[in-house]
Formats: sequence, C-alpha cells, structure tokens
Amino acid sequence: MTRMYIDCRECSSDSNCTIALAADSEGELMQAAVQHAVSMHQHEDSPELRKELRKFFHEGTPPLERPSA
Repeated sequence: MTRMYIDCRECSSDSNCTIALAADSEGELMQAAVQHAVSMHQHEDSPELRKELRKFFHEGTPPLERPSA
C-alpha cells in the first residue's frame, strides 16, 4: 500500500488554503478530502466533486514547499 496525498495549495481558491491531507488508502483520502471540501470550501458532495478531487491525488507525502503552478 502506498501513502497518498492531496494538497489544497495546488487548487486555485479565494481562501488560499494551505491544507494537505494524506492517508494510506485512496478511500480514506477521498473521505477526508470530501469532508474538507464541503466544510471549508462550501462544495457539495457529488460524483463530479469526487472525480475532480481524484485528479489531485498523488502518491507519497505532501511537499513542504508550495507546489509550483
């Protein structure tokens, strides 16, 4: 099993969110990412949101520095 992460710094946002989430499974990461997107960014949980979030999943752990655009 490979550690996976999603980094909000990769997504354009009015709030300039700096949260990065990591988990040992894609399912666990998706659950956390959806909860964050809904509670902090006012997105609605939907299949489209989950599809979009999955595009930002990476193997490994989040970098310390902001990812370059």
